[in-house]
Amino acid sequence: MAARGILSYGAYLPYRRLDRSEIRAVAGTGGGSGTRTVAGYDEDTTTMGVAAARTALACAPGGVRPGSLWFATVSPAYLDKTNATAVHAALRLDPAAGAFDVNGAVRSAVGALRAGLAAGSPSLVVAADIRTGLPGSDDEAAGGDGAAALLVGSADDGPLVAEVVAWGSATEEFLDRWRTPGESRSKVWEERFGQARYGALGARAWDDALKAGGLAAGEVDRVVVATSHPRAAVALGRSLGLGDRLAPALGDTVGFTGAAEPGLLLAHALDRAAPGETIAVVVLADGADVLVVRTTAALAEAGRRPRPGVADQVATGAPVPYGKALAWRGHLPVEPPRRPEPARPSAAAAGRSGDWKFGLVGGRGDDGTVHLPPLPRDDQGRPMADATGTIATFTVDRLAYSPSPPVVFAVVDFDGGGRLPVELTDVDPSRPGDVAIGGRVEMTFRRLFTADGIHNYFWKARPVRTAGAGGGEA
Repeated sequence: MAARGILSYGAYLPYRRLDRSEIRAVAGTGGGSGTRTVAGYDEDTTTMGVAAARTALACAPGGVRPGSLWFATVSPAYLDKTNATAVHAALRLDPAAGAFDVNGAVRSAVGALRAGLAAGSPSLVVAADIRTGLPGSDDEAAGGDGAAALLVGSADDGPLVAEVVAWGSATEEFLDRWRTPGESRSKVWEERFGQARYGALGARAWDDALKAGGLAAGEVDRVVVATSHPRAAVALGRSLGLGDRLAPALGDTVGFTGAAEPGLLLAHALDRAAPGETIAVVVLADGADVLVVRTTAALAEAGRRPRPGVADQVATGAPVPYGKALAWRGHLPVEPPRRPEPARPSAAAAGRSGDWKFGLVGGRGDDGTVHLPPLPRDDQGRPMADATGTIATFTVDRLAYSPSPPVVFAVVDFDGGGRLPVELTDVDPSRPGDVAIGGRVEMTFRRLFTADGIHNYFWKARPVRTAGAGGGEA
């Protein structure tokens, strides 16, 4: 039987960062040092999942496409509706590929990964989360927003960058973290209680994984621990004698990203690993799970493909004021533009133009002209989601309705043909040079607005930035 494992992977961190030191000055409590990632006003777990999945598919072995999609989050954009279908549509996956939500808890991401690995065809496992809490709370400061995606399958599907060596799990019912439906914040039992339970469960799952893989503890080169209890991770590492093999989490710069944390830490470890390394991912959430993988020679080849690494994305962020972050999360109601709010999107219209709306597929006429959006007479599709372009002109509109005004519109000329008036995102129009004629942009899947509980998803353009090229405040 062919080995199973990871064919490719991708991670996504939002552009904006909140300096935790700003929290106490406003909320009177909380805060701390370092930064956390903050999803933009036009981002949710669906859009971030799309961003991570696009990277995973772009780096996949040639010709490999997923036969199923598994989407995990604690903060779904919809309830009583499958969120994975929007991810499926934005990625333009085959209609025969099933799309399933595995939501509700951090551990759901582990279940999604196990389901994907057990499938008979390549599977795309996507996890995303937006972590929030009341102003001044520990969750607000320690949380982070982000997404990760793993394309998994067998060696028969293509070269694996990491083979699965073993799993270990330990499950026990106890009250640690919870949130009832309809609440916007989670509650946590005393931290020492969870730390004690996770220590015993983590050790048991660790021993089971090593036994299943026929490994000695010293043969594991690198260990990452995904947990909302940093002290539990340190205590477990000490009890297992991991020493410097316990890789630090991203709490100082990103925060705890919930359901995305296991995939994000694994992606970060793979970014830095060499072929032949054994990596263990420990997840402490409503029990303990340990995944052990071994990197292969294909990882070196994968590293030569253009990929926004986790460290690169950490270095590319820009600040967001605390007040604006509160407004984006709905904790600080602000005066909207005095313009009519948009009507709810039409389900029928969206269904008729799905390739354009979700997949950004334009048209090409008989004379080769690219039409955006496509014309009825076009007989060729022109996928534009991966296209880059140049800003021909732009305007800053302070009167149009937006969840976070002002709106920056640009006319973009795409490489290879096609012109599109499109909204820009992840920009600060008040910062000189952040938006400029001649600037290079790429496309990103975002949420335009929400009306009557319906999210209107479409594509925006954002500047092409290199690591460390952060913008100004939002």
